[in-house]
Order: sequence, then C-alpha cells, then structure tokens
Amino acid sequence: MVALPGGEFLMGAQDAEGFPADGEGPVRAVRVEPFRIDACAVTNEQYAGFVADTGYATDAERLGWSYVFAGFLPATLRRGAPRPEDTPWWCGVEGALWNRPEGPGSSVEDRADHPVVHVSWHDAASYAAWAGKRLPTEAEWEYAARGGLEQKRYPWGDELDPDGTYRCNIWRGAFPTRNTAADGYRGTAPVDAFEPNGFGLHNVSGNVWEWCADRWSREHAARVIRGGSYMCHKSYCNRYRVAARSANTPDSSSGHTGFRCARRS
Repeated sequence: MVALPGGEFLMGAQDAEGFPADGEGPVRAVRVEPFRIDACAVTNEQYAGFVADTGYATDAERLGWSYVFAGFLPATLRRGAPRPEDTPWWCGVEGALWNRPEGPGSSVEDRADHPVVHVSWHDAASYAAWAGKRLPTEAEWEYAARGGLEQKRYPWGDELDPDGTYRCNIWRGAFPTRNTAADGYRGTAPVDAFEPNGFGLHNVSGNVWEWCADRWSREHAARVIRGGSYMCHKSYCNRYRVAARSANTPDSSSGHTGFRCARRS
C-alpha cells in the first residue's frame, strides 16, 4: 500500500468534456485525513486467496450470471443472451464469474496479475474486511488518483496520450464495433501495466472501474465507481478522466469492474 499524507485538494471538475449531470462539479476544496491505498487493483491471484480461505461466494455466483462484453463471447453464448436495451454490447451470461470471466469454458489461469472482475460492491467490501482494509471513500480515491497534480484531466496531465505514449487501457478505435488494442489490450491489462501516477498508483484511469465506499447520492442506494475501464471511449463514455464518476447497484457485477482497498494510516 501507498501511504498518503492527506490534506486539502480541489475535488471535481467543470470540464467541457465532462458530464455535469453526474455531479462532477462544482470544483470544491475537500480535506482528507492521512490514509493508505493499494498501489494496484486487487488481482485474480489475491482474490483467489480470499475465496480459498473463506469459501466466499460472489453475488454473480448467487445470482447465477454476470455481464460480459459480447465481443469476447463465442456465438453459442452470445446467441439468445439477454442484453440491456441501452447498452446492447453487454450480454448476461449464465455462469460468468470472477474465475470464469467469459463464462463457462473460460478461466483466469493466464491472468493472475490482472484485476479481478465480476465482483459486486458487496464482494469488494467483503474482501476488504477480510484483508483488514476497507474500500476508499470517493474523496480518498480522487485525491490518490490525482497523484499530487491539481485540476488536471488525467492522473498524468491534460493530454490523453502525451508525446504519443499510451498511459492507460481504454477502447481504441470505433466503439463498440472495432477496438484496435493500440495500447496493447482488448480486455483487462495487468494491474501494473502502465506507468504509475505521482503517488505511485497504477491504472487509476481505464482498465477497470473501481468501487468506492460512497453512495451515489442521498436518494439512491447505488454505489460510486471511479476510473473508467477498457470499455471507455471518448465518443460514448470518456469517464477515464480523473474527476469523472459513475455508479451501479451494490449487487451488480460485470467484466469491467474491480476495486482497490484503503485503510487509515
């Protein structure tokens, strides 16, 4: 874990590329106490240790299914799979879970150092408690993700690909039909695949969404997710910006959502 001193920082953004309805703004001064946060998202290997020790069953296991990107599936699993009307590139796949991320017949044997996915907020919080940690607050997450920079669009500055260098794992190409994988990855990448930010955190933009402790709002029980994922593209969901935010219900899981842990210093 990385020890951070805390203090006051400017949280949020009023970005021309942002989504005001998501509550990204206004920009406001927020103070966080000293804390520690994982340098990387929790991996498949780490989550396997938790399951082996506790016998924990995820929400996806209890519900019997989870969402998988259609482009990762063979025709036999795509055919007839339920799809959300607004996001038809997702398929509800029976038997998809953290160690079978593309459903029956898939595995994570060659992805031990990739972020665990198909974990709900409940699953992430349970792991964190087992590890003697907790999920970060949304303010802690953003403070850590900014890496000491003030009001920059990304953890490394304002340019997405500075000097033509890829700094994150997002959708490259035409969403959702063609991903060139120019940054090296079509799906998840190893948790330390890209250069860390100024605080030593890897992949806080792209790769996988990360659960936070906070509720989306006082009126909604959904929980905040931050950071964007390998599915994010400027034409649809450029929420890999450091101030961007989204949410999901606490029992929801998918192939592009994981988490990292925090604790008091």
